[in-house]
Amino acid sequence: MNKIVPIVLVFFFCITLQGQHETERNSVATLLDSWHQAASDADFESYFSKMTHDGVFIGTDAMENWQNDEFKEFSKPYFDKGKAWSFTAVQRNIYFNEAMDMAWFDELLDTQMKLCRGSGVLIKTDGGWKIAHYVLSIAVPNENVDDVVSLKKEKDSIITQKLKSN
Repeated sequence: MNKIVPIVLVFFFCITLQGQHETERNSVATLLDSWHQAASDADFESYFSKMTHDGVFIGTDAMENWQNDEFKEFSKPYFDKGKAWSFTAVQRNIYFNEAMDMAWFDELLDTQMKLCRGSGVLIKTDGGWKIAHYVLSIAVPNENVDDVVSLKKEKDSIITQKLKSN
């Protein structure tokens, strides 16, 4: 009988941890979905309230490495026109650190640019989960990489030279 009690306690502990893990996973997924929806609805305040004050957004262009204030300034005209961008996750993976206060994810998105990949890091704050870092990239099928490289070769060379000279 005494051997059964520790086994039962371990079992309930594991179930509790798994439940917490699922609750946090759902919270992160809900935040990401509502963040994307806020952009689609052109809800500037809601969109940026889901990012940390020092959040980073890295866009698809090589020069788009936006600190939060810069990203707000860049994005505001799009939101003011009533249509920012529309991303819908079609696949998403979410991971957590052991303390469950940091999450990272990757997601495949249906966008106006067709399939894109988003990935990022979230931090759990007193106000809930917040996006600290987000990276957006255009998904390029392997068989089309040579065509894409050829298309961007000239501009990339200019950018590379400029960055190397700094």
